Amino acid sequence: MKVLEHIENAKGKTQFSFEILPPLKGQNISQIFEQMNPLMEFKPPFVDVTYHREEYLYKEVENGYLQKKVVRKRPGTVGICAAIQNRYNVDAIPHILCGGFTKEDTENFLIDLDFLGIDNVMALRGDAVKSETYFVPEKDGHLYATELVEQIAYLNKGTYIDEELLNLATTDFCIGVAGYPEKHMEAPSLDSDIHFLKKKIKNGASYIVTQMFFDNNKFFNFVDKCRIAGITVPIIPGLKPLATRKQLNLIPHRFSLELPEELVREVIKCKDNKAVRQLGVEWCTNQSQELIASGVPILHYYSMGKSDNINAIAEKLF
Repeated sequence: MKVLEHIENAKGKTQFSFEILPPLKGQNISQIFEQMNPLMEFKPPFVDVTYHREEYLYKEVENGYLQKKVVRKRPGTVGICAAIQNRYNVDAIPHILCGGFTKEDTENFLIDLDFLGIDNVMALRGDAVKSETYFVPEKDGHLYATELVEQIAYLNKGTYIDEELLNLATTDFCIGVAGYPEKHMEAPSLDSDIHFLKKKIKNGASYIVTQMFFDNNKFFNFVDKCRIAGITVPIIPGLKPLATRKQLNLIPHRFSLELPEELVREVIKCKDNKAVRQLGVEWCTNQSQELIASGVPILHYYSMGKSDNINAIAEKLF
């Protein structure tokens, strides 16, 4: 079922969803199921599965030459989505990136998803690899998520890369895209970021999931600006409970966002990470309650491979 259908069927009630990380290469999918099992009792309409692009290492070999070695740390997104849908009878939403994909790779990836009966995809540009200062697309790949959305929308109309193909089937993906309440780190301003977000919607995206934020006023301001700009699709807030003292520095740097001063002060008072984790649950619960009261369609939680704190929040709300 499509995300838009889940929202419509809920008839105004806020739903619960979450995002998982694929296991590291060499690990078993049972680790994902262990994370998911306690969360499934809250009846999520869908579960997002992130995708991590291949990266490269350069290893010195004989004669001083460098050998390029592909490192794929978290493979198996398509297989994980199929396994989740089979085990839990819930919609699994794979993330599909510009980074690491040619347009042909993207088309083949989408065909596989369509064969599996997957109805939704999350279209993202993705981050630059560690060896790059700025994002660099694959040769004959997409530079922007707007282009990726357009390709998916074309496939929904039966338009393939190879124009000589005959008797073409159409896909029917519901396309999600990312929104940034505090703007994308590379955007010059929030208004310009929303301008390009609107282009994603024009190209075929049906809903928005936001980057994490810790101040609800940032989200409400973002939604207001989107509506003024003419963006009418559902906007789903993405939340993450703070879990360690280290995240005071890591999250603002990694995700280019601000932590409220009140939250920072309370974390500094905590004696250990156990106390920080409890504080993070309380803060995120309060955020969630206010967002539910405002009528958001879904609350989407970033698990980052851990589910106990999200389970604690869901028990209070759902």
